[in-house]
Amino acid sequence: QVQLVESGGGLVQAGGSLRLSCAVSGRTFSNYVMYWFREAPGKEREFVAAIRRIGWTYYADSVKGRFTISRDNAKNTVYLQMNSLKPEDTAVYHCAADTNLRSDSDVANYDGWGQGTQVIVSS
Repeated sequence: QVQLVESGGGLVQAGGSLRLSCAVSGRTFSNYVMYWFREAPGKEREFVAAIRRIGWTYYADSVKGRFTISRDNAKNTVYLQMNSLKPEDTAVYHCAADTNLRSDSDVANYDGWGQGTQVIVSS
């Protein structure tokens, strides 16, 4: 199974930026589609972004134009650059990995799922 460890979360004011990182180990990173999801209190788990092996990217409408997902296959790491942050972006952000491009958010269906990193955006 693939292991994922997120970092880079923290407290930021509205309008600010953060960059999240997710280090991957255990399998060949370049074989995986990488995802970012987020979970906020009282809300359903939400898809944020995904990046395919060849670099094609997908975003939720709520973050399009503000967030950028990228990957470094040499470093086995996926990133989420978050700009123009809003209070509603406050959540625990998880990265996930799967060899397929998936449309669901069921943890059990993914090859790997990280513990998450907290992002708090103050108004």
